[in-house]
Amino acid sequence: MDSAALQKYLLRLFERHDVELVPDEDDWLVTDDDFPAIRAIWHEGVGAEPGRLDVDVVLSEERRIEESFVGFGVGDIGSRDALKTFERLEFHVLLAACWYVTDDRKMRIVAWDIGVRTWDVFIGPFITRGDGELAVPAEAIDAIEVVLKREVLTPELHWLRLTHRHAPEGARCEVLLDNEPWTAGTVALDAVAWPDGTDYSVSCFVLLDVRDY
Repeated sequence: MDSAALQKYLLRLFERHDVELVPDEDDWLVTDDDFPAIRAIWHEGVGAEPGRLDVDVVLSEERRIEESFVGFGVGDIGSRDALKTFERLEFHVLLAACWYVTDDRKMRIVAWDIGVRTWDVFIGPFITRGDGELAVPAEAIDAIEVVLKREVLTPELHWLRLTHRHAPEGARCEVLLDNEPWTAGTVALDAVAWPDGTDYSVSCFVLLDVRDY
């Protein structure tokens, strides 16, 4: 899928949720000529490798959410597979935290006290690939909450990407905080009792916004 088709796809996706974005240069879609802005770029896979969809959301001049999604299949099949994952995993969380359109059926919103502030926490669904439907341990988010409350967060939007990969050669976790590897989160997620399986992966996306009083 080329950049024009991706831009059109995102425009229609946001329009279905009553958010009007405006096409800008370099394939960006902007909000009232300002931030947040969003862009998607598809990279076709080489050989047997899957393709990759990069989605960037610019929050301000200094801050940008950078996410990538694997797409299986050739051409539009691969890009639509990646777009489907983006919609299920992150779209509704982004829509709520950045564009203030909330669908409680697509996410969970809770309040966490971190430091001296209260934060609204937008928790997306756990999306699995591989061994069919798996019961994701409820303590996965609880473990992240515990270690996150030890952090000193600046009073602005923050985001987390949680990933657990279970493969024949072993299992591993990774947690990114604001696009960067977060060791404390990774250790906490790795300590969770994940279900046995042959080959599967689990991902979750979380956004935190400091509450206004």
